[in-house]
Amino acid sequence: MKKREQKSESILVFGAHSDDFVIGAGGTVAKYSKEGKNVIAIAFSFGEKSHAWLKESVVQKMRAEEAFEASDLLGCKVYFFDLREGHFIEDYKEKNIEQKILNLIKATKPNKIFTHSHEDPHPDHKASYQITMKLYDKIKYKKPEVFIYSVWNPVSFKTQHPALYVDISKTFFLKLKALKAFRSQKIHVAYPLLLLLFRAVIEGFKIRKKFAEKFFRIK
Repeated sequence: MKKREQKSESILVFGAHSDDFVIGAGGTVAKYSKEGKNVIAIAFSFGEKSHAWLKESVVQKMRAEEAFEASDLLGCKVYFFDLREGHFIEDYKEKNIEQKILNLIKATKPNKIFTHSHEDPHPDHKASYQITMKLYDKIKYKKPEVFIYSVWNPVSFKTQHPALYVDISKTFFLKLKALKAFRSQKIHVAYPLLLLLFRAVIEGFKIRKKFAEKFFRIK
């Protein structure tokens, strides 16, 4: 059996909800993991409002299990911080989430951080971007590079930041498989699948690859 390479780099991927790290950067997460990097996804919330007719604890368990299944497929770890949808900034302060994540950052010393785009219209996605920037400002050691990804925006109409294209030709279908692990989101997943296929083909064409993911470096 081939010995797995020692993981020398760490990558953090911040997402507002349990599936955002897959939608926004799943192919890259899988690629980096296969290259031996230590990839950790942070889900700020479970996304319990997706099933308002069920008990909150039931939805949290269901969505967490889906995220753990997806993370196993992509080769990363995922941690939840249970912020209420629509109340990210408020809960972030009240629950002392900042120090917990700063401790994780200090322990892992990530080379790169990926987060939502500031242009994304979803309020929780915007809040996740704001939280990421607050955390970045408080990092005391060598600052990691920070990249933004898209979920509900085309990333991007306005940005002047340099682009990072990641060849995901070998991991794109693994990303789709991971996305399908979110069985509770069947209605919502149908749209991202088509959008992700379109994006991956377009971005891949730009770097002469079959599929790619595009990010913008903002720090």
